[in-house]
Amino acid sequence: MGVFSRFLDIVNANINSLLDKAEDPEKMIKLMMQEMEDTLIELKSSCAAKMASRAKSERAYQETLAAVERWQQRAELAISKAREDLAREALLEKKKASAALDQLKADIARHDEVIKVAKGEISQIEEKLASVKQKYQMMVERSKRAREEQAAQDALRRASDEATATRFSDIEEQIDRMQAANDLNRFTSATLDEKFRDLEEMDDIDAEIAELRRRAGLK
Repeated sequence: MGVFSRFLDIVNANINSLLDKAEDPEKMIKLMMQEMEDTLIELKSSCAAKMASRAKSERAYQETLAAVERWQQRAELAISKAREDLAREALLEKKKASAALDQLKADIARHDEVIKVAKGEISQIEEKLASVKQKYQMMVERSKRAREEQAAQDALRRASDEATATRFSDIEEQIDRMQAANDLNRFTSATLDEKFRDLEEMDDIDAEIAELRRRAGLK
């Protein structure tokens, strides 16, 4: 694709429409910026070459202008010395130099127009590139915010899950403590009951022994 064709494509491109259709807008906009930068390099190189040609024509113009003036002075000198033949030759050379001067003047004007157009194209591409870079920066920042928000949501969800797990753990621990206390109470109550039953059983046995001793005539 030629630089001029790419220039037209870029200038006429509807960036928002292209991004809406792109599967990966960030990648698409990077490619667009690269294409614009490549086109700018070629446009500036072409413009520089045209400016160099214009400078060359300008130097030739100044040299030819000096030649016209020099042949005019020689013609005048020849006339003053009564050398009309030499004056004629000088005037012929002046005429040739004047024709070349007109051509160079036209060349310079053509170069000026071409350079003006080239600079306009460069300016348009630079403006378009600045707009694309701005959109890219906005896209990057929006993507960054989205990632940060997602990370924050993930952190909150993890914290919530951890808090829930901690609460469940605390509840389970509390239940375990309550159950242990109940078991201890039941054990303590059971032990106390057994002691009193033992005492009651001892009283019954002591009573039976006393009865047996009484029957046996023993004190």
